[in-house]
Amino acid sequence: MKLSAPIHVLKAQAAELKKEKGITNTEALDLVAKREGFNSWSLLQSKKDEMFPKSYDEILDFFNPGDIVLIGARPSKGKTVFTIGLFVQAIKRKLAPNYFFSLSEVHKDIAGRIALYDETIGNINEHLGYIAVDYSDEISADYIIERTKGTIGKKSVIVVDYLQLLDEKRSNPPLEEQVLKLKKFAKEKECVVIFISQLKREVESRVGQRPLLEDVRLPNPLDLKFFNKIIMLHKREELDGVVDVIFYRPKEFEFKVGWGKSLRFYSL
Repeated sequence: MKLSAPIHVLKAQAAELKKEKGITNTEALDLVAKREGFNSWSLLQSKKDEMFPKSYDEILDFFNPGDIVLIGARPSKGKTVFTIGLFVQAIKRKLAPNYFFSLSEVHKDIAGRIALYDETIGNINEHLGYIAVDYSDEISADYIIERTKGTIGKKSVIVVDYLQLLDEKRSNPPLEEQVLKLKKFAKEKECVVIFISQLKREVESRVGQRPLLEDVRLPNPLDLKFFNKIIMLHKREELDGVVDVIFYRPKEFEFKVGWGKSLRFYSL
């Protein structure tokens, strides 16, 4: 079972109920818990860790409407293919339009990676209205919002490839300003925005090469606390075909996924 909103949001809802109904905080929390399918708040709290994903196929459902997500890895560690796999899952559900904005790839590369997961995605009649891929040099927060605001929906996924290129043009606003603008947009539209992110080279000189939160490459200031979910990928050479999926937000936890000869990611 997945919560309808993060714990801190549910607590805020309970605080509102407490004021509206003149009840105790415990009673308000229990009411919120019952709306979520639990008999009490204490039971909800005890079960919350079980709601974290344990496989690749469960990740997309772990994102809440309005989330902004960062997915990072060093080059050739799979961050783009990993994210495209989630994007394809969203397309195949046919619940709302989904957008992929790339400042770093060309159509041939993105189309090829999409085809790794489903060769039918290119069928216009089959997926009309559920996928749009944009390679404009003008991509920025304002561009993305203008391009999607008329069609985006609650179950939509927007991918930005990649984070550090958003303010490469001097005419674009600072990176943090753009991320905050997209965060506000995601919350208003109840969509999910995923940013593919580079990591610093220092990761490769570290014993074990396990990425850490401070490894996100930030040529310009950006508070990572703005992201609801932060995921990093760690491909260990001694485990051929296996990648660690490391969550650093909302809390630190991890599991393994497969990345085999087919070049696509899959649940183990």
